[in-house]
Amino acid sequence: MAVKIDHETYISEELNPSAGFWIKVKKCVATLNSPYQKIELIETEAYGLALRIDDYWMTSEKDEFYYHENMVHPAAVALEKPRSALIIGGGDGGAAEEYLKYNSIKRVVLAELDEEVVNFCREHLSVIHKGAFDDPRLELRIGDGKSFVENTNERFDLMMLDLTDPFGPAEALYGIEFLDQCKRVLGEHGVLSMHIGSPVMKPKVFGRIVASLKKVFPIVRPMLVYVPLYGTLWGMATASVRTDPLKLSKHDIDSVIKARNLKDLQFYNSSTHLGTLSLPNFVISICNDDSFKPISLSEPLNEFGLDPAEHAPVRVVTNDGSSN
Repeated sequence: MAVKIDHETYISEELNPSAGFWIKVKKCVATLNSPYQKIELIETEAYGLALRIDDYWMTSEKDEFYYHENMVHPAAVALEKPRSALIIGGGDGGAAEEYLKYNSIKRVVLAELDEEVVNFCREHLSVIHKGAFDDPRLELRIGDGKSFVENTNERFDLMMLDLTDPFGPAEALYGIEFLDQCKRVLGEHGVLSMHIGSPVMKPKVFGRIVASLKKVFPIVRPMLVYVPLYGTLWGMATASVRTDPLKLSKHDIDSVIKARNLKDLQFYNSSTHLGTLSLPNFVISICNDDSFKPISLSEPLNEFGLDPAEHAPVRVVTNDGSSN
């Protein structure tokens, strides 16, 4: 929700019914209502151009690497020579750009439901995708990513669920039925990456997504990263049958980064790899809490407040006590 305070415009985003944050904006550069969602490009003072979808901040020019590098590299570095990657969602191209840094990668398939997101980001957010859409190794599949995974006989070394939050149609992609299909597509040594929300602001959602991953995959490694645009500590996770990013030493990771000639890394290195996988006790407790049940068709998430339509109106109280 946008509000004006002292002639300045701010956009608020609710993190839970008790907390949220503001971002000061300069202007709305472009807006588009696709058949699936509302897409906005906002010019901000802190983050440059930033993408919003259905009233949630998605990514920005100045902080995208916090998210994309950590969604890609802890998983990719754990494999000896990853050759293929599948991205479900990810229409901004940022994840694809990170996968394409690997000299061993021969093919990246990006399955994005909304072609308008791809076109919008290709035009406006070249700082994020860095021309990835023009790389011959990238194969763009416009359509339902869930259906693609469920019906393909292909196998991928790496897979990312670069999704919106788990409400509406996206919720099914966080459930055990779909995650089981992801495991099939990856095989024994493949690695899945996905974001799992904030353990601070939405511990129940975080706990249930972790429970879903643990129900399907033997090796699940949650990670923590502060993502500035998201306004809080954010969770991600890798999941695999056999591959464990936590078993790599600092020397192992440094050697892989050098051997694969990984360049332009603004966040990821051997220290951050190990650091993001080192969990504080309160997060370990959430991950081990058996009261958090896996998300499934029979036990959906149904978490109030994930849908922006459920957010309470913002009331601004000024210094003199008046409000609007």
